[in-house]
Amino acid sequence: MTTEALTESTTNTRLLSLDVFRGLTIAGMVLVNNPGSWANIYWPLEHAEWNGWTPTDLIFPFFLFIVGVAIPLGLGQRVERGDKFRKLFLKIVYRTLVIFALGEFLAGFPYFHLSTIRIPGVLQRIAVCYFFAALIYLKTRPRTQALIALALLVVYCLLMKYVPVPGYGSGDLSKVGSLASYIDRSVFGPHIWKQGVVFDPEGLLSTMGALATTLLGVLTGNRLRCETRTPIEKVAGMFIAGACCVAIGWIWNAWFPINKSLWTSSYVFFTGGLALQLFALCYWLIDIKGYRAWAKPFVVFGVNAIALFVGTGIMARLMGLIRFSTSDGKGISLHGWTYQHLFLSWAQPTNASLAFAIVFILLWLGLMWILYQRRIVIKI
Repeated sequence: MTTEALTESTTNTRLLSLDVFRGLTIAGMVLVNNPGSWANIYWPLEHAEWNGWTPTDLIFPFFLFIVGVAIPLGLGQRVERGDKFRKLFLKIVYRTLVIFALGEFLAGFPYFHLSTIRIPGVLQRIAVCYFFAALIYLKTRPRTQALIALALLVVYCLLMKYVPVPGYGSGDLSKVGSLASYIDRSVFGPHIWKQGVVFDPEGLLSTMGALATTLLGVLTGNRLRCETRTPIEKVAGMFIAGACCVAIGWIWNAWFPINKSLWTSSYVFFTGGLALQLFALCYWLIDIKGYRAWAKPFVVFGVNAIALFVGTGIMARLMGLIRFSTSDGKGISLHGWTYQHLFLSWAQPTNASLAFAIVFILLWLGLMWILYQRRIVIKI
């Protein structure tokens, strides 16, 4: 635990808008991950069935974009003050391993069935993308970083469209027949998302697209550190670049559909463009115009984002495991009992499910606020 992040918030070395954007994103992630009932959800809080997108499909790429933005802001100063590559590399490896291990902990908690434990996952993908994006940042210039990101997307598209899959041929982008799904089944076997599911939304090959999303964030972080541009020029550049990325994503969608589970190249451009524009808006409102009062809850979430994600994941799992006996002998979980007796008793199912998720977030806002007030930041 350290107070370093809160101290840096008051200096020019840390962008408050980035903490707010991170807080907004992690709050959205907690909201969609913790409904009162998975059978009663408003459509914006669900993922698209396959191709296409909903607001929920923006959350994870936004978070990876933020991870990328933070890399130049954090490592850039260390490079400039003369830190050796070996020291930086060890720090990157340490963070990568800790984040990956937290992901595996959540995947196995509480029983840890090693024969079927899921290997890919949200935190695992964040760890892998952070590792490669950080090394690329240290070893290359922005122009090369942009070329690497573009090459990843082009090569990934070509692989998915033209490499044949046994039994399905080439160009099959379905859940069963896609090259990404085939590789996940072949490499991970039973260690994928859910038993009986034939693909993994955080799989191996689709990480090429996720890394490109992270590199888009790295490029944005480079621009923010540029001292030759004014803040207004930086905002304008992000808005224009974001609009161009959205347009490219829509055009590419005709050949390689926007798809979160496959993390397609069109999805990278589309979601990356929206991330650029939303972050530019936060930067303009908070760091340029100084409108900060509204953002305090999201700062509280943003400075302890990983702790919030892990903590809510553990709590949700425990609420599903703790059970009460019922007259029919089937029993009911603490989660189900809370939803039925405290929310479903006064609201129709969909509204009750949403109310449950909102109260869940507010509960954790209170817990995170206690840490914030005590200047405790759990950093990796």
